[in-house]
Parts: sequence; C-alpha cells; structure tokens
Amino acid sequence: LGIKKFAYDWRAEHIPTFDEEVAAMKRHGVEMTAWWFPSGLNAEARAILDCIKRNNIHPQLWVSLEGGPHLRLDKAFESTPEAQAAHVERMVAGVKPIAAEAAKLGCKVALYNHGGWFGVPENQIEIIKRLKQDGVDNVGMVYTQHHGHGEIDRFAELFPKMKPYLLAVTLNGMIKDGDLQSHELGTAPLGQGDQDLRLLRIIKQSGWNGPVGIILEVTADAEARLLDQLYGLNWLVPQLDGKAAGPKPTPQTWRAPAKP
Repeated sequence: LGIKKFAYDWRAEHIPTFDEEVAAMKRHGVEMTAWWFPSGLNAEARAILDCIKRNNIHPQLWVSLEGGPHLRLDKAFESTPEAQAAHVERMVAGVKPIAAEAAKLGCKVALYNHGGWFGVPENQIEIIKRLKQDGVDNVGMVYTQHHGHGEIDRFAELFPKMKPYLLAVTLNGMIKDGDLQSHELGTAPLGQGDQDLRLLRIIKQSGWNGPVGIILEVTADAEARLLDQLYGLNWLVPQLDGKAAGPKPTPQTWRAPAKP
C-alpha cells in the first residue's frame, strides 16, 4: 500500500511477538511512529517500554487516561473552576510517571482523544500546560477526527489552539453528527463525509506539518479499508488546491445507511 509509518494499536495476544513485529517493520522500512500505551505503568506498559529500549526505536506513546462518550461543548468541562482544576491535577498525576519513562527512551507522550472529559482538546491543552509548569516538556496531543464529531462546527476555531501541541492527526470521513446517528456514519472512510474537504482545508491552511494518519476503526478487511481511506484522501487532496478531482471513489468496505 506504500504506507511507511505505523501507529500500533496492539492487543494482549500480541505482546509475545512485539520484537518480531518491530523487526518486520524495520526490514520493510516502516517507521513505528506511535504506540498505543496503557493508562498506567502496569506489566503491559513495561513490556512496551522494554521492547522500545531493546530495539532502539522512539515512537510517540499515545495515552488515553479516560474514555467515554464523545462530548459536545456544553458538557466538555467540569461544573466549577475548582472541579475543573482538580480534574486537571488528577490527570497530570497520571501522565507524569509515563512521561518520565518515555523521556528516558527519547520518546514523547501524546494525549489521545478517546471521548469523555479527557478527550476534549481544551482539557488536554490544560493538562499539557500544567505539566510544563513542572518541567515536563515531552507531552503533546494527537487528534483523531472520528472522536471529534462534536467539534466539527468549531474546528476552525479549535485547530489553531491545538496546533502548538499537536504531535499527530488521524483523518476520517466526517459527517455532521454522524456519531450520534450510527456507527457506520461515525466511521465513514475519507471522501464520503460532507465535512471532509472543509476540515482538511483548515488543517492545510493552518501551516501545521506533522504525521497524518488514516485509521482502521472497523472489522472490515484491513487492506480494503485502508485502500478506501487512501482513495478518498487522493480524491480530496487536489481539491484543496482548487483542482478537478475526477469521480468520487466508491468504497469497497462501506455503504451509507439507508435513510429511514
């Protein structure tokens, strides 16, 4: 597929083959750009850190300390400034030891927006700023579009706020309120969303330059789904410069749900 960077969303059964998978990626010239990381320094976290050290790689560690439903702005923050500050402090305490271990290996930690309070970008920015006050400077954020449906309307305002802290962005087909309607609409491939071009244009015009990912969020055949994402991206990119893009691609792995 020509993909040369990889964010590793592993499961427990993969732990015995960590080293084999890293070796295979090295043989094929694939960079381990990011590695999903537990919310604390448990045995699985230690296995990851040990593998990173043995293989002399330096992936971003993508961390989500809390998850939950994808919050809209009216529910994104705690009810009082005191409660908001206390929540920030709890998350700072959780991130600090992970960041310390990552720093020993030359790695950065990226806060991952997996829903809930922790997934709200402004809250992540507060956590990062608070960590910097304590001298922790290897923590940023990764923004995953398909967890950000509630931020579509304010994305033009939000992205410049995130830009100084962004370590990566992952793209998705974005349909307004798609996540509230069905899983299919919430995980559409690139090119199938009514918001895709506008959101990509905001990212490009911001001047941000960093890793951009496509995501395999469904149980469809991996190769076919990634191709759907790539075809959609290739269709959208010329349009960012006002060029004709040809016919819209027809996905192999996705169909828009029938309207009721």
